[in-house]
Amino acid sequence: MIKHNLLLIYRNFRRFKSTFLINLIGLSAGLACALIIYLWVNDELSVDGFHESGSQLYRVMVNNRQNDNIDTSPSTQAILAEAIQEEVPEVAYAVATMGGTADFTLSVNERHIKAATLLADKNFFELFSFPLIQGSKKEVLSDKKGVVLSESKALALFNTVDGILGKTIEWQFPYGKDVAYVSGVFNDIPPHSSMKFDALMSFEVYKDIVGKESLHWGNFGCNTFVLLKGETNVENVNAKIADLIKRKSKDATQTLFIRPYSEYYLYGKYSNGQLIGGRIEYVRLFSIIGIFILLIACINFMNLSTAKATRRIKDVGIKKAIGASRRNLIFHYLGESMLMTFLSLSIAVLCVDLLLPQFNQITGKQLQFTATPRLMGASLVIALFSGLIAGSYPALYLSKFSPSIVLRGKFAVNTGSLLELFLRRSLIVFQFSLSVIFIVSVLVIYKQIQFVQTTNLGYDKEHIIYFKPEGKAAEHLEAFLTEVKKLDGVAQASSIARTIVGAQASTVGYFNWEGKDPDAVIPFEIVNSNYDVIETLGIKMSDGRSFSREFASDTSAIIFNKAAIKVMGFSDPIGKIFNLWGKDLKIIGVTEDFHFESLHEQVKPLFFRLAPAEAERIMIRILPGREKETIATVSRFYNNFNPGFAFDYQFLDQEYQTQYEAERRVSTLSKYFAALAILISCLGLFGLAAFTAERRMKEIGIRKVLGSSSLGILYMLSGEFTKTVFISIVIALPLSYFITKRWLDGFAFRIELHWWYFIGAGILALVIAWLTVSIQAIKAARVSPAKCLKDE
Repeated sequence: MIKHNLLLIYRNFRRFKSTFLINLIGLSAGLACALIIYLWVNDELSVDGFHESGSQLYRVMVNNRQNDNIDTSPSTQAILAEAIQEEVPEVAYAVATMGGTADFTLSVNERHIKAATLLADKNFFELFSFPLIQGSKKEVLSDKKGVVLSESKALALFNTVDGILGKTIEWQFPYGKDVAYVSGVFNDIPPHSSMKFDALMSFEVYKDIVGKESLHWGNFGCNTFVLLKGETNVENVNAKIADLIKRKSKDATQTLFIRPYSEYYLYGKYSNGQLIGGRIEYVRLFSIIGIFILLIACINFMNLSTAKATRRIKDVGIKKAIGASRRNLIFHYLGESMLMTFLSLSIAVLCVDLLLPQFNQITGKQLQFTATPRLMGASLVIALFSGLIAGSYPALYLSKFSPSIVLRGKFAVNTGSLLELFLRRSLIVFQFSLSVIFIVSVLVIYKQIQFVQTTNLGYDKEHIIYFKPEGKAAEHLEAFLTEVKKLDGVAQASSIARTIVGAQASTVGYFNWEGKDPDAVIPFEIVNSNYDVIETLGIKMSDGRSFSREFASDTSAIIFNKAAIKVMGFSDPIGKIFNLWGKDLKIIGVTEDFHFESLHEQVKPLFFRLAPAEAERIMIRILPGREKETIATVSRFYNNFNPGFAFDYQFLDQEYQTQYEAERRVSTLSKYFAALAILISCLGLFGLAAFTAERRMKEIGIRKVLGSSSLGILYMLSGEFTKTVFISIVIALPLSYFITKRWLDGFAFRIELHWWYFIGAGILALVIAWLTVSIQAIKAARVSPAKCLKDE
């Protein structure tokens, strides 16, 4: 019986070759898209889920009330972990960390490597499951002279991981240098960890670097994690730590709470103290896209199967006449769709294997398509789901006809077939509505990314390179900068604590000025800078001047942006005194507002503080058009000044672009998904147009005999589909407006949604549909009347 059914299915595939190919291509594309998105979604959902203590591992968050708004952040004080450990008995361990992107230079003899170094409390490995190859997790960070290396960095320095415990390493950082010893080696951080680092050192090193005067309750910038004891009530812990900072500092306005560590990667976006999402929004978005593209492919199968019903209706009548039940017919047609789906799955698997490297390049992932039980199970579930969705409606439709009516040739258009026609058109409307939404979304995302790349930021990010100096260049920074400025092609040079791109250091207390509202909570971003930073970055002054070596008093000066002056309430700020951390600083200048964070954020109050000793990154502005030779000149000078250390630099404009990495990936992927959705939709429309033309062939012949022109035939055949696609456009445009507006609402600075974005997308969809249908319509219109009227 099975062999017989398979033979019938094979003959049917051969009989309707074009339908078979359209369904095979459409389902293969839909399944490949679904599988790739499944791999990405599964990887996103697994991030940070591998820690053994995951259910008890929490991150400490800070709610900082800023007048009428609440800013939520994971940035905490360096001394918070110790206080929590002492005052909250439900906490087994509390750990503070700093860095992870801090590039320490590690040296062994003449080998120098940069390592992203995380500074962490001694109980770090009690919380996080990063397996140690060498060393004990209780001891590797107990001594501030110890350093724990990743396997790859250990190999880079010693060519082995065996027998290196106790070996001496020199480390250097712009704030200092020292000698350490290898206390442990850990496996390289897995890809599904949000915490990335190459080496670990004791948090005591951070305390030594910043000094005791900086270890106060107004200084943020660290991360704090806690491991709760078993059966601990989280709400009780939140109640105990909520006002901890306020109890320690009378001027504090911050409240604390904890949340599961594994959730922060996906759910890290807050608005006014409330969780509103995060990366989970993209997980949901791509999941929906994958499901919809698969549905579009399934709809093609439904439409084409029901459209060719008149060609198979006699088969149904004969089978029923010789005893086949409706149940048997349903299983037969479902088997046909299942076989088609599994054939498509085999092709989809090959496509995924070929496309995955390019997909990884776009998404920055390291996804692999390996035959794990979970992946195989997911693939089978997706295929079964697709087969049932695609085949259920045609199976129910084809199996319902009465054999007596069919075999007497009395099958005609009736109420039931009108309902089928309505359903088929509804499915086309659904397909093309999604296609229009995709087109609008691609256009809006592209325009917003273009706006991000071309908008005036308030500083000039072009032609600037930056790097962290090492060796003698770090020890003699001023002498190095003086010589760099003399190099041919260098327009200006200075140094800064962080790049100007992204969030800066911040402070929310320990400052005052005349007329300050004692109840006002104003956070300030801090730019610790050297002389000439403002000139190097091309930031415009609104009032006053920048720091100058000609004024010895500038060591006690400060410069604000206009946003800061506005919230401080100054109308004439130059010469006013701003008391910061107990020291009076004179305001000597005001800069125009500039976008140091992404355009998702409003410009925040900020001040420049003259602190050459803390300005660890060198920035060099190069004369336009001379980048290549100037960088080569700077590289030679750096190597001569600093023998043994590689010149490793980055472009500031590239750093700026990394802020929009997620948006750029969405932009790129949305183009591919939109093209795929349109392609699959057009395949289905192409097939339906072919069957419509074939079914109406005698009508076409009669019309031509009666004098109808080819243009009239073309209009007749394409008119039905034009109306259907037009309905799709009418439905899709308001939906696409809502979707794109919601996405744009995530940007504080964004494009306007012009009407022509939507009308243009509708016209494009209509033109694509016309071109698709016209191919079959023109072919049918050119057939001679004699051939049309000839009986089969």
